[in-house]
Amino acid sequence: MSEVTEDVVKEALKDVIDPELGYNIVDLGLIYGITINDKAVDIVMTMTTPGCPATDYIREGTHQRLLAIDGVDDANVNVVWSPPWEPAMMSEDAKRYFGFA
Repeated sequence: MSEVTEDVVKEALKDVIDPELGYNIVDLGLIYGITINDKAVDIVMTMTTPGCPATDYIREGTHQRLLAIDGVDDANVNVVWSPPWEPAMMSEDAKRYFGFA
């Protein structure tokens, strides 16, 4: 079993794809915070809009992907709306993909 680190969590969460945009939630800039406490991971994240119809799908996908990480026994996903998401929060790769760079 490898150590659960923020990098391990981020890499795992790249498997969670926003179904409307077809891109991973990490590079979209939706992950605001990761807290690791022993075998528990807490995520603070947002959606691209408060009315995002995929909110439950993305939240559940994030939760399930966290629990699939070796060494994680508990996971909590907290969706927040402040600060609001904006395209500037995307990674450089995502900005290029969507034509923002």
